[in-house]
Amino acid sequence: MSNEIISGKSESQKFPHRHMNGGWVIDLGTMEYQAAWDVQKDVAVKVRQQLIPDVLLFVEHLPVYTLGRGARGSWQNLIWDQDRREREGISFVEVDRGGDITYHGPGQIVGYPIFDLNRYRRDLHQYLRNLEEALIYALQEFGITAERMPPNTGVWVGREKVAAIGVKASRWITQHGFALNVAPNLDHFQGIVPCGIQDKGVTSMEKLLDRRVTLDEVKPAVIRAMTQVFAIDFAPHALSSLSDGIS
Repeated sequence: MSNEIISGKSESQKFPHRHMNGGWVIDLGTMEYQAAWDVQKDVAVKVRQQLIPDVLLFVEHLPVYTLGRGARGSWQNLIWDQDRREREGISFVEVDRGGDITYHGPGQIVGYPIFDLNRYRRDLHQYLRNLEEALIYALQEFGITAERMPPNTGVWVGREKVAAIGVKASRWITQHGFALNVAPNLDHFQGIVPCGIQDKGVTSMEKLLDRRVTLDEVKPAVIRAMTQVFAIDFAPHALSSLSDGIS
């Protein structure tokens, strides 16, 4: 495939919907990666069993590098050794999503959509394109023109990635998701080759806008964009709702 940059609208193929579906958005706040991963697994079981509707989890992770499975050369893309990572306060976790190595940390909106694709379209490729589209729409609210850059997954401004995406689906229930760089420590990306892409950079909303940007400022825009693309009416819920079922 070509490296030609295309606009977010060029692959606009919404999931087919007969009506607006209901969903939950749960903000986990700041959480260690493994703890949030455990929440994801619990949510996925409940979504699969149809005990709860589709869920969008938000979380702000403590600094961590995560390495996806099956990516050739992945370990070569981890630059900083354990001593350097410990000095920087960055942990390391191998995960079961697709994609290569990436960074999560404070100042980044990490979104984990736990969706049942049986309700939409059993097409993981199109699901990835729709996640990209939602983030492109969200960034537009801030005057940022972002794009796709096939064959690379993610959302880009010029030759710099502003949002990374890596997912998995088991029985068509999705896990993992996206990381939108609002105002992270961009120096931490120097410890890896982000997503294994050596000839492109990483940016953030704060850098692009040249002003302070908060996660609370951006999350509503992401929810609106996810609603627009996936036709899910997200209602806020607390983490405790997971033990209560649908209310």
